[in-house]
Amino acid sequence: MSPPSFSRSAVTISARAPGPRFRTSASRADNGTTITGNTPAGTAGLANAVVTTAGGTVTGGFTYVKATKLVVGYWTVATDGGVFAFGQARFNGSMGGRHLNKPVVGLAPTPDGNGYWLVASDGGIFNAGDAKFFGSMGNTHLNKPVVGLAPTSDGNGYWLVASDGGIFNAGDAKFFGSTGGNPLNSPIVGMAATPDGQGYWLVAADGGVFSFGDSKFYGSMGAQKLVKPIVGIAPTGDGRGYWLDASDGGVFAFGDAKFYGSQGGRPLNAPMVGMSSTPDGGGYWTDATDGGIFTYGDASFFGSMGGRPLNAPMVGMATYAQ
Repeated sequence: MSPPSFSRSAVTISARAPGPRFRTSASRADNGTTITGNTPAGTAGLANAVVTTAGGTVTGGFTYVKATKLVVGYWTVATDGGVFAFGQARFNGSMGGRHLNKPVVGLAPTPDGNGYWLVASDGGIFNAGDAKFFGSMGNTHLNKPVVGLAPTSDGNGYWLVASDGGIFNAGDAKFFGSTGGNPLNSPIVGMAATPDGQGYWLVAADGGVFSFGDSKFYGSMGAQKLVKPIVGIAPTGDGRGYWLDASDGGVFAFGDAKFYGSQGGRPLNAPMVGMSSTPDGGGYWTDATDGGIFTYGDASFFGSMGGRPLNAPMVGMATYAQ
């Protein structure tokens, strides 16, 4: 009997201990049956599973490959430190309603999504959930304000970046270089780390991209005319490309990053302040200061603060993946 055929919507998979949950594609070891479902992210191997489909049931050993995390929610963060969780993203606390010396400028989650860090423009760090505190630049003189934060791949460290391109590393985050002390045509507005945590990119408001460590340069909007300034950068899952987004909603793709659409040229109620990408590189979100969230490609919409009253404007977002 030939194996049944099925689609993602038709399959139910129950793994036998210690079998995994299937997440992307997997194939039957003996007859090449292909299934779509869940596997542990970043792994490959053999699993025993029962696959039930509209056409029948297949039982036995499967080889699972190309495992990718699935985004099941996201957080947005406001300048007063307020954090808003959507989907299955957990609320682990915020600085909303508390005194801050300087406004919050970003949020970054831990690898397991059970915590996050907030960073303020004076370099202050606020950790919540299982996010650990590895140090900050709070109460330290800075030549320029901090504009972003990126964690290492294991969550045991992070980098802060200032608008002059200065990099401040803490925990197991290594220093791979910076633009601090070098003349810039435009201030740095954000950063992103490579998947292995051995490098990072900085992006400037004019679209210039600066790569350090094992990050590669795939192009930029530097020296090209922009309608509005760049406000953020998001890498693809394999680190072989990235997207830049502008405050008018324009999105620019480089390397293996694909363009899935943008709000460029369309009316916005409020300017964009950042973006985040799906782990498989098949989509992205952009977020606006009024809490509006815009989805593209395979990025799912889990809700937003758009149209709701806010005590302070949004400054960024981060995704929760399992």
